[in-house]
Amino acid sequence: MEELPPGDQQPAQPAADPWPRHLAERGHPGARRIGAGVEGVVYALGGGRVAKVWTGRPPTGLALTRQVYADIAEHPLPFVTPEIFEVAEYEGVVVTYERELPGASVHGDSAHEPFARELPPHHRDVLLTVLRGLASVPATEAMRTLTVQGDERPLWQDRHRFPSALAALVARGVARRRDALARLVPGLDAGVVRVLDALHSLPDVPDTAIHGDLVPPNIHVDASGDPVAVLDFGFYTTAGDPAFEAAVTAAVWDMYGPHAAAHTEELTRLFADELGYAPAALSAYQAAYALTNYDLFGMGDDDGHFRWCAEQLLRNDVFNGREP
Repeated sequence: MEELPPGDQQPAQPAADPWPRHLAERGHPGARRIGAGVEGVVYALGGGRVAKVWTGRPPTGLALTRQVYADIAEHPLPFVTPEIFEVAEYEGVVVTYERELPGASVHGDSAHEPFARELPPHHRDVLLTVLRGLASVPATEAMRTLTVQGDERPLWQDRHRFPSALAALVARGVARRRDALARLVPGLDAGVVRVLDALHSLPDVPDTAIHGDLVPPNIHVDASGDPVAVLDFGFYTTAGDPAFEAAVTAAVWDMYGPHAAAHTEELTRLFADELGYAPAALSAYQAAYALTNYDLFGMGDDDGHFRWCAEQLLRNDVFNGREP
C-alpha cells in the first residue's frame, strides 16, 4: 500500500482500533494490523489471508479491481500478485478478503529508512526482474477502464494511445492547482508544453500491465533476496507503455533519502541500458508523473509529496528543454 510522504504519515497503531474485534466477531480471531497507507489498513487473518479495510471505495469499483487482479494472475510471473477472494461491507466501509502475499519488503520507505549512497546491487536485480515480469503481461480492457489516483475519469476514455491518454491526464492535472505549482516551478507553462509535445511524439508500443507504484514496500523478497510478491496495485495502475513503469520506478524507489536524485539518475540509466528504453521517453514520463499527482496529499510547504514533485520538474530534462 502506498506510503504517505513525510508530514502525512498515519500512526503505526491507533489508540482504539475497532477492526481486530470486528474481524474476530466474523470468524477471524487474532487479526492484527500489518500495514496502512492511502487506500486503507491491512490486517493479517492467518491461513494465508488478509483483510483490507478501505478508507474509501476504490474509485472504479472493486469488481473492476478484482478483474484486473485476475487478468494479471493469468500469466506466469516469477512473483505472485494480489487476489481478492471476497468483498464485504460493514456500516458503509468496504472490506476485501485477499491472499496474503509472501516475503518481506525489500526495503523500508525512504522517508523512514534512508538508502545509503550505494544502492544494494540486488535491488537492481530485483527491479529488473519485476519490470520485465510486468512488461510480459498484455494490457486488457479492464486495465484500460481504471482511473488513477486523483482523477475521476478513466485514463483511456476516448483515447487509443497511452501517450495521448497520459497527455490528457497531464492537462487535467495541471489545471487542478496550476497557480500553486507555478509558485514552486518557474516556467511551468512552457515546461508543460514541452512535456505534452514529447508525449505526443512517442511511438506506439504494445501496451502492458502497469503497476505505477513500485516503491520498496510494494515489492516483497524472500530470504535469498529474490522477489516473491508485488502488492498494492491501484495507485497508478493502468495499461500502458512499460517504459512508463520503468521511468516512474526509477523516480520513486528512493523519494526522500539524501541521495534520492543520484539514485533516480542511476536507475534511469540502468533501465535505459538494460531494457532498451529511450532516455527521452523516460524523462518525459517522469515529468508526466509529477504533473499528474503533485496535489494528491496537500499543497502546503510541509507536504513532502508536493515538494518532491516540484523538485522532479526542476531537474527534469524534457520539462526544461534539455537533451536527456
